[in-house]
Amino acid sequence: MSNQQTDNTYHQPVMLAEALEGLGLRRDGTYVDATFGGGGHSRAILGQLGPEGCLVAFDQDADAARRVESGEWKVESEARFMFIGENFRHLKNFLRLNGVRSVDGVLADLGVSSHQFDTADRGFSTRFDGELDMRMDMRQPTTARDLVNSLDEESLGRLLRLYGELPNARQMARAIVHARSEADIVTTADLRAAVSRHLPRGMENKYLAMLFQALRIEVNGELEALKALLQQATELLPVGGRLVVISYHSLEDRLVKNYMRSGNFEGTIEKDFYGNPLVPLRQLRSLAPSAAEVQSNNRARSARLRVAERVEQKN
Repeated sequence: MSNQQTDNTYHQPVMLAEALEGLGLRRDGTYVDATFGGGGHSRAILGQLGPEGCLVAFDQDADAARRVESGEWKVESEARFMFIGENFRHLKNFLRLNGVRSVDGVLADLGVSSHQFDTADRGFSTRFDGELDMRMDMRQPTTARDLVNSLDEESLGRLLRLYGELPNARQMARAIVHARSEADIVTTADLRAAVSRHLPRGMENKYLAMLFQALRIEVNGELEALKALLQQATELLPVGGRLVVISYHSLEDRLVKNYMRSGNFEGTIEKDFYGNPLVPLRQLRSLAPSAAEVQSNNRARSARLRVAERVEQKN
């Protein structure tokens, strides 16, 4: 089996050609893959870099690190590639620790990898019965099991409403609190059973996905990490540098869209005394996957790719 086939088995990269085009790769450039995952995007980027180019990849998942360190994921020239096994919220600090103070492009493919979804004991998928974990970084102490068994009803309801956008968040929270009063909710099956009466007929999978999304976002601090990534990436990019982000739900995409448009997460464009917009980026394009890609890779169906370029800010 080739390395490319191995990458796709682990995680089929979404909107690969569009992401590479968005980065505007230069053979001698320095780039960051902030979400290494199965390494599909990284391998494609390295394929377009020359001997003088460099790619730095981040991933907090120990399994991704294991694949690189064991040689299961191989690159032809290790001198051009650096792997950092940390959350991309620490992008700037770890790049500086490794002597990198500026990069020509940053790519982030957000969300959960196919491998994480397909590993039952990670607890990410509604399709399998497994431990209710949902940690992307197994070094973190708090799991989804901890949340559903400890949060009070009001806090749990607010979490499900804000991060899952569940119309019946309050009822689901009440059902979870009632179920755990009889026995701890330990597995994904326990959680499904606790809320089963509140899953609308024909929409069971959608509502479960929204519930799991809410817990996963909270467990991993995903939205705060995304904010940190966007701000730090902008600081690292020179004028003309590119930021490419692939998001999978409206909460992520709203943050990305607002930030690329305005330089803040509220989407409010500030102006100088002369009325010139004070924005660090210019959004170049916003794309959805093609019908052909969605047909071949169902996990691409909700993807949205946005590309922005660093611009010079007038004083």
